[in-house]
Amino acid sequence: MLFDSSLRRDLARTFGATLVVILTIVLTMFLIRMLGQAAVGNVSPQDVVLLLGYTALGHFPTMLSLSLFVSVVVTLGRMYRESEMSIWFASGVGLPRFVPPVLGMGWPVLLLVALMALFVWPWVNQQSTRLKETYERRSDLSRVAAGQFQSSRDGSKVFFIERNGEDSRSGRNVFILSTQPDSESVTSARTGHIENADDANFLVLDNGQRNEQNTRTGEKTVARFENYRIQVGERTRNPVETVPPKARTTLDLLGAASDTRAAGELTWRLGLALGSANLTLLGIGLSATQPRRASNWNLLFALLAFVVYYNLITLSQSWVSNGKFGMGATLAAVHGTAFAIAAGLLWWRDHGTHLTLFKRPCPPPACAPRKA
Repeated sequence: MLFDSSLRRDLARTFGATLVVILTIVLTMFLIRMLGQAAVGNVSPQDVVLLLGYTALGHFPTMLSLSLFVSVVVTLGRMYRESEMSIWFASGVGLPRFVPPVLGMGWPVLLLVALMALFVWPWVNQQSTRLKETYERRSDLSRVAAGQFQSSRDGSKVFFIERNGEDSRSGRNVFILSTQPDSESVTSARTGHIENADDANFLVLDNGQRNEQNTRTGEKTVARFENYRIQVGERTRNPVETVPPKARTTLDLLGAASDTRAAGELTWRLGLALGSANLTLLGIGLSATQPRRASNWNLLFALLAFVVYYNLITLSQSWVSNGKFGMGATLAAVHGTAFAIAAGLLWWRDHGTHLTLFKRPCPPPACAPRKA
């Protein structure tokens, strides 16, 4: 039918343009954030582009949902302003008739959002967590650039070292300034290398000297050594015990539904898919505007509704994670209410021209019954 094909074509064109704009804005924001984290040493500079790709892929379902929602509001809003909707209404096409073509264009997007939220999201978080943990578990010595002073990750040590060629686990002319709550020490050595023992990284210094001062009593000690070991990295943790819920697969979360944190994460993933469908229906009702009033207030209200709805999805995850409500009750309350609002708004927009909420009293001469 001409009505369905033209509407789907307009929606697809607007959806593509909106997705490009949103993707550009979000990638720019994430790039600035990643560069800031790399500057302070939280992530590896070599992994910035890879982490940017993982982050964008993880938030891609939200961008798809927002693009579809905005495309529905913008396309139908334009039809209202250009009086196309008046023509369709006069032809006997009601507003509920717009639901099939909108869903016909949007169902692949909704399916992609559900698949990415349930399967791609945990995989992306697994890869991002693995990269960050690998970078965090590396030794403090490997963080130091040759010939430069640089602090450790916790800020308690300052290193200076000269590398031995391309070997990143050994160096010469090592200098370490260590600050503790009750003492301050300066350690220097001719050479040093890294050893792994007891799930921790140790810096082994050879032929050096250690000067230590007690900051409370002022007592000073000087010690010379031929071999000295100092821990320069945190103890490695069991990766199975430290996997966050967002990095666990959906099947694992279903098997651990009794765990409130797992149930909360599952609530968020299912809520993302259900929220995308509800927002698509809600966009049809929110797109109504006056043809004689050239304004974009409907788009502003639509974006406000999107922000509120997605904050409720995040809040529902917190409710379930804290054990305040069950997963089924929370999903039914949040998304069932959103579906009821979308359906009610659609019905009200369709019958609004025939309903008056406040009737004005009719003057007696006009309302007086006519005499036969």
